[in-house]
Amino acid sequence: MPLDETLARVDADLAAGRVPLARQRLRGLVSSFPGDLALRRRLAEVYRLYGEPAEAGRWMYLEADRDADETAAFEARYPTPRERMRALAWRGPEPQGHADFAGRQLAAVRTACSEATGGPVGWDTANRARAGGPDTGRRGFTGFLAGAGCLVAALAMLGIWVNGLVALFG
Repeated sequence: MPLDETLARVDADLAAGRVPLARQRLRGLVSSFPGDLALRRRLAEVYRLYGEPAEAGRWMYLEADRDADETAAFEARYPTPRERMRALAWRGPEPQGHADFAGRQLAAVRTACSEATGGPVGWDTANRARAGGPDTGRRGFTGFLAGAGCLVAALAMLGIWVNGLVALFG
């Protein structure tokens, strides 16, 4: 579906009060066109309708006229440079020369992530940034808890199965 047609549907969705559908369409467009700042701005507007300042700040992070409270909420939700890099969902190089605000912001986040991980990180490799970065421990513990929960569930199912077999043949 062409960009203009999708944007027309977004407008129709918003006019009809179908905010979740408009958000979904805009998220898809931003995913397809990550360098289009106008789409990011529209997505931020939708998140303002939801009352989600962190997400509005996320999508306005590359704009010079961004709201300071939204930016602070975004930075609090994504506290490490790697998390911010992933959240910004940029692909490819920064705009040429870093002359504009968006280019300077992208370069600053990428540089901070490279410093935090101890090596160069690009926008296309942000999800593969070296292990041992500042946010690895928290995810490791979360993974451990998820694994322990799966183990408990598997043991419970095994117990139920064995109990059924004993009742069947006992």
